[in-house]
Amino acid sequence: MTTPAAGWLRQRWVWWLPVVAVVADLVVEFALQGREPVSFLLIGVPPLAAATRGPRGTALSGVVCLGLQMFFAARRPGHFDEQHHVALYVATLLIAVASTALSWQRQRVREHLIRANSVAEAMQRALLRPVPPAVGHIRAAGFYSAGEGGALVGGDLYDLCETPFGVRAIIGDVRGKGLGAVQTVAAVLGSFRVSAHEWRDLTSLAERLELSIARNSPAGEDTDPELFVTALVLEFPPAGDEVRIVDRGHPPPVVVGPDGARRLTTAPALPLGLGTMVPGAAATATTHSLGPGEVLVVHTDGISEARDATGVFYPVLDRLSGRFGGGREHDPADVMSFLRADAARWSHDCDDDQAALALTLAGGRPDGAGPDRWGP
Repeated sequence: MTTPAAGWLRQRWVWWLPVVAVVADLVVEFALQGREPVSFLLIGVPPLAAATRGPRGTALSGVVCLGLQMFFAARRPGHFDEQHHVALYVATLLIAVASTALSWQRQRVREHLIRANSVAEAMQRALLRPVPPAVGHIRAAGFYSAGEGGALVGGDLYDLCETPFGVRAIIGDVRGKGLGAVQTVAAVLGSFRVSAHEWRDLTSLAERLELSIARNSPAGEDTDPELFVTALVLEFPPAGDEVRIVDRGHPPPVVVGPDGARRLTTAPALPLGLGTMVPGAAATATTHSLGPGEVLVVHTDGISEARDATGVFYPVLDRLSGRFGGGREHDPADVMSFLRADAARWSHDCDDDQAALALTLAGGRPDGAGPDRWGP
């Protein structure tokens, strides 16, 4: 059985390299009894220390190495002030100074990255809030993964909130990547979090989100003239076992139930941001009943378009149907855990953002409805 201490030593093996180098040099030096000047090898210790230690530790390693070189040279008559040894002292001193400066710079960069990562995490929590286990009469689970290496926020979006009209949710995918995509994500989510509580009609809510893109998307020379957002806007009314869906060009939902998985039929309309291209082409909402124990799964194309080594797309419906069913009810968290891990195994080098939500009725739904527009 591996002990925690052994695991820590393996993880920090680079940290021990300078110590190992010094100990190895001492062992060889005493084994050869000073016949060969192996202390020359100590010149490489300060750069090793600079990779893992701070400026003080790196400077200390340089002092120790210089002292050991002088000590071993003094043990050999006539070698302490010999020209080659003096050159070694100077070289060790210069390398130690340079290594200390590199260590200081590395520490500064590390602190900057920590601060930047903290800001990014705060932005992610503000934009993409963690999915709560329950919202109103809905039990939920979800996950998000940014496609760009090291990024925390990308072009996919989701949110879930309880409103006077029931529980409403959105999942979407912004065309493109980078800062412009993040700005559009912020515009859509900001509008959804306000408008979802105001507009009774789900299609009117989607139109409001489209208006937010036109008003708040990034502008300038680098603006994408084809900026749009594919999205599903969902509503679980406070009374009844059903879900209403407005599809703005997004992959359709999947329902996972005791009998396996099936796709829901929606009425696809133009993505958000492109609705003005066809005047009068308004989106329509579709209504679907949800049976006991059925879980509604919505996802972005980062999952459905993940490819394996042969270029085959990830078959969301087949994989969910093969895993779930058997006459049993399933928990949203279990569905999300499987989907995330299975999609990752299918495509190990996926560079697209991935987001998904699993939603199911929890029972105990209150009655009542709100006005056409909530508030003043």
